[in-house]
Amino acid sequence: MANMLASVLVPIGNAGAVLAVVCALIFALAFARGSAGLAGGAAGVWILGALLSLCASFATVWTPVVVSLSALAAAFVVGVLGRVLLRAARRPRAASAAAASPADAVPGTAKPAAARITGRSAPARTGAETVRVAS
Repeated sequence: MANMLASVLVPIGNAGAVLAVVCALIFALAFARGSAGLAGGAAGVWILGALLSLCASFATVWTPVVVSLSALAAAFVVGVLGRVLLRAARRPRAASAAAASPADAVPGTAKPAAARITGRSAPARTGAETVRVAS
């Protein structure tokens, strides 16, 4: 009976480990890009794959469990490294910023101040502007 049960549980555990590894890869890519929704969904499905990989442990085959657990640990490391590298690549360099705005390099020429954006449709008021309130 135990042999028959092992023949069913080990393939289920292997499929769970494969699912967990795929979700860990998706998690690493989503974490690197900063996509919280996709990373959360991938982590949720990874939990399902890790639980399925526990089926193989009933037949004393622990490899799928170890693979699925180490896949998420590796995904955290790869995701953090990817996020750091992507932020470094997106950060503008000081030399390229000086070359992009030659008007700042010439003394006496100042650009007009841009309106602050507050996230609303109207620009933010400055300190000199007042608002009348009916009393």
